[in-house]
Amino acid sequence: MSSKQKFILSRFTPYMGKKKVLMPLALFLSGISAALNILPYVFVWIIIRQILGSAGSLTLADIRVYAWGAFAAAFGGVLFYFCALMSSHLAAFRVEVGLQKAGMEKIRSMPLGYFDNQASGKIRKIINDGAGTTHSFLAHQMPDIAGSIVSPLILLFLTFFVDWRMGIASLIPIVIGFSTMGFMMNEQGMNFQKKYLNSMEEMSSESVEYIRGIPVVKTFGQTVYSFTRFHDSILRYKEMVLAYTLLWRKPMSFYTVVMESAAFFLTPLAVLMIGRSGGAAAILADFIFYLLIAPIFAQVLMRSMYFRQNSMIASQALDRIESLTDYPRMKYSDIPADNPADSLEFKDVRFSYDGANKAAADGVSFRVNEGETVALVGASGGGKTTLARLAARFWDTDEGEVLIGGINVKEIPKDELMDRISFVFQSTKLFKGTLRENILFGKEGVTPEEIERALVLSRSKEIIDGLKDGLDTVIGSRGTYLSGGEQQRIALARALVKDAPVILLDEATAFADPENEHLIQEALRELSRGKTTLMIAHRLTTVQNADRILVVNNGKIAESGTHDALLAQRGLYSGMWDEYQKSIAWKVAARETVTLGE
Repeated sequence: MSSKQKFILSRFTPYMGKKKVLMPLALFLSGISAALNILPYVFVWIIIRQILGSAGSLTLADIRVYAWGAFAAAFGGVLFYFCALMSSHLAAFRVEVGLQKAGMEKIRSMPLGYFDNQASGKIRKIINDGAGTTHSFLAHQMPDIAGSIVSPLILLFLTFFVDWRMGIASLIPIVIGFSTMGFMMNEQGMNFQKKYLNSMEEMSSESVEYIRGIPVVKTFGQTVYSFTRFHDSILRYKEMVLAYTLLWRKPMSFYTVVMESAAFFLTPLAVLMIGRSGGAAAILADFIFYLLIAPIFAQVLMRSMYFRQNSMIASQALDRIESLTDYPRMKYSDIPADNPADSLEFKDVRFSYDGANKAAADGVSFRVNEGETVALVGASGGGKTTLARLAARFWDTDEGEVLIGGINVKEIPKDELMDRISFVFQSTKLFKGTLRENILFGKEGVTPEEIERALVLSRSKEIIDGLKDGLDTVIGSRGTYLSGGEQQRIALARALVKDAPVILLDEATAFADPENEHLIQEALRELSRGKTTLMIAHRLTTVQNADRILVVNNGKIAESGTHDALLAQRGLYSGMWDEYQKSIAWKVAARETVTLGE
């Protein structure tokens, strides 16, 4: 039996930890509560039957006993249900936390390439909202399943015990309502529910991306409609909600009317019975009894419907959390790579992205010796970033090997591989916290002297000195914001503190202004001094002094050599250099024109 076919509770049990007993306890207490909640109606029926049938022979003391019995049963029902909800809430909180922990643990174990294919808003919504959905279901709907079983059994017994004829009449709307509920909860409804959740997930993901792009949208004077993906996701969500509402409109209206129609069937039957057999008092008492318990049937059926619907939603939420990490796993070695060498080598590496019609890396071979800086240049989409990320094992090669210190990266334990590599990418990520926390992220036991050295070498000291709280300045939504170039220098300080022997630089100056670019280039030289460095750059001035430059074209190494040697070849690199010089000349001329105009 697959996990999706199991009883819903069994799917959540593994996430309850040491509190697995709480949910069965909640079901047991809820069942007792359901039984106690029916007793007051029985006591009221006995009182009415005795009063109407015995010509007032029932004494005040008898009424008091039955009344106290009804009160005790009602109070007991509330108390047991309260205890049931306490147990279910504790279990639900444990499951919610367990799901979030398990989800994040799985996310942390994903290969780095996974995060290039998954939007952060989508991951957040699936894990957080999915865990919240399961909490609501387990805390509120799950205890009601016991009552939905116990109550109908007791009510069915009483229905035929008191008067089978009225019992059958009172069950007619229940049968119709149950059939209607089955119609509403059919496969079409489940598919709509799944599409509805998918629409919410898509809209959440697109909203995150839109918010991130608001500065661009406002800069160009556009509106939400200019961000077509977000706009389209809103429209799809609206259409889905409308379709889902229309699907339920008529069946739900019919269901509501039918479940309130017990008196419509009971009244003519009671009149007919009185007219034929007499005994008006007993029939009237039974009639009142069935009018009292008919809403309980409706309530139980409604709870069953809510349970089924919410169990489907909770199950789909769990499916999403589990499918989120349904991604090819990488196998990591547990044996330390006992080799102090830090060279980086690609041997006949081939790699293609899923669904791509051409290889991103096609038979690439080159070596970066210890302490050497090798630069990758070429047109966008040529495969430069792919090669750098294969070195960090964002993905595994389809063919060939990537070696660090002569050891295949697949045979290096994950933590050791990450310790041996520092990344500085064009899209720098700083966390919402203090600058000190950001700089020290990834390494423990750093001395103040080491921090100071990293700040000086990364050209970040002037940033820190210009802030009131220095390294304790909080950046983010409630604190200070840094420019792109300043963030890049802080990221370089973090890499310097880490002091890894292999450095991967991917467009580290891409978003820097001229002043910051100069400072970042100085910091990059300090970072790569004595390190094995693989550098990717579009601005060719940053790679002139590299030990070797590789021109990447359509996933292949087209040219290799020093700056001067490649210019002398008059090949691809020479053409790129000429175009780059023209662009610089154009920018200088444009600035001079603006200056003269002023």
